[in-house]
Amino acid sequence: MKENSRLAPFFVMSAGICWGIIGLFTRHLSALGFSSVQITCGRCFISAVVMILFIAVTQPRNFRIHVRDLWMFLGLGLFSIAFFNVCYFTAIQLTTLSMAAILLYTAPSIVMVLSVILFKEAFTPVKAVCLIFAFAGCVLVSGLGLEKVNMPGVLAGLGAGLGYAMYSVFGRYALTKYSPVTVTAWTFIIGFLGLIGFSRPLEFAIMAISIPSAFFWFFMLGTVITVLPYGLYTIGLNRMEAGKASIFASVEPLASTVMGVAVFHEPLTWTNLSGIICILLAVIVLNRRG
Repeated sequence: MKENSRLAPFFVMSAGICWGIIGLFTRHLSALGFSSVQITCGRCFISAVVMILFIAVTQPRNFRIHVRDLWMFLGLGLFSIAFFNVCYFTAIQLTTLSMAAILLYTAPSIVMVLSVILFKEAFTPVKAVCLIFAFAGCVLVSGLGLEKVNMPGVLAGLGAGLGYAMYSVFGRYALTKYSPVTVTAWTFIIGFLGLIGFSRPLEFAIMAISIPSAFFWFFMLGTVITVLPYGLYTIGLNRMEAGKASIFASVEPLASTVMGVAVFHEPLTWTNLSGIICILLAVIVLNRRG
C-alpha cells in the first residue's frame, strides 16, 4: 500500500459527500430549464476545461497519454461517465428517484466481484458484511422505492450501477500508468465529447449564454461537485482497494439525505435514520479492519 494510505478513506468519503449534495445544484439548473443530459454535458465541459487549465499551468507533460492506453480513458469517459448518466436519468424517468438510487448502489457489489476477478483482491467475511450493511443502508436511506416499477426502468438502473462501478475498475488500470490528475482530466474530456451530441448543443449554448445565473451554477457543479470529488476519489482509489473504495463512497446517499432535510426541509423518517446508521457502521468497521 502506498504512502498516506490512511488518508484514503477520508478522500473517498469526502468525494461521496460532495456527490451527495449534487441535488442542490441540479435542482437549480433544472428550474432554469436545462435537461438532465444538458446538465451532465455542462458539468463535463466545465470539469474538462478546469482540468486542462490546471495541467497546462502546473504539469503540462502529464496531459500526454499513449494511444495504446486510450481504451482505459474511453472506458472511463464513455462507459462510466456518459453511459452511467444516460442510464441513471432514464431510470429516474421510468421509475422513481429512490428506486433509481437503490439500483445505482448495486455498484459496490459489482466493483467487489470484479476486483476479486481482475485485481485478485481478497473477498473477506468483513468485506461481505460491510457490503451488505452498505447496500441495506442505501436502500433504507433512499426509501424502498417500490411505488412505480417497470422492467426497462430496472434494467436502466442496473446499467447505471454497472457504469458507476466501471469508474473504479477502469480507474485502477489507468492509475497504474498515469497520475490522478491525468486520469480525471481525460475522463471528463471524453465524457463531454460522448455527451455533446445528445444535448441539443445549439439550444444548450443559447440557454447557457442567455440565462445570467447559469454560468455560476454550472461552474459550481463542474468544480465543487465534479472536479473536486472525482479528484479526491481517484487519489483515494490510488491508495486503496477498489472494492473498499466503493463501500466508503456509499456515504453519498447519506449526505444527500442530510442535505434534503437541512436545505429542502424533507422529512427524516426512522427508515432513513436506520439507513444512515447502517452506512456509518459499514464505513467504521471497514476502516478499522482496513
